[in-house]
Amino acid sequence: MRWDGDTRSRGVADAAALAEGAAELVESMRLPDWVAEEPEAHLLPHLRAACDGLPLELMETRVLDDGAFEVELNYTGENGGIGATRQAVYELIGSIAETATYVRQRRDEGSVAFELVTGIIGEDAHFEPHGHTVRFLVALP
Repeated sequence: MRWDGDTRSRGVADAAALAEGAAELVESMRLPDWVAEEPEAHLLPHLRAACDGLPLELMETRVLDDGAFEVELNYTGENGGIGATRQAVYELIGSIAETATYVRQRRDEGSVAFELVTGIIGEDAHFEPHGHTVRFLVALP
């Protein structure tokens, strides 16, 4: 796209080259029983260990009726704004991320939620393909 002097932001390309990989994760997410059981056994030890080195305090966890693992956190770092919080949460996500991962941030008054789907899909699977859904709820300072 050629700039014509308009000051509005314009994209430079599309992301079609990555759409097939994203679709592969979405297809897996729709499979019955794809979400693994016992997230507290599989994920919580990694999350606890990762929080030790991050400005995040793990407050409470629970498994929801839809199988999502909900994790309540407090951001304990110096107020670096939402960017600093996001960076810490993404480091935490790295402690449990598998070969395909989707993250969506949603803000609420006084907190921010990060919705995560991560899993082993397609030819990445050395054993049964599976995934996890996690909802990080972070109280902001």
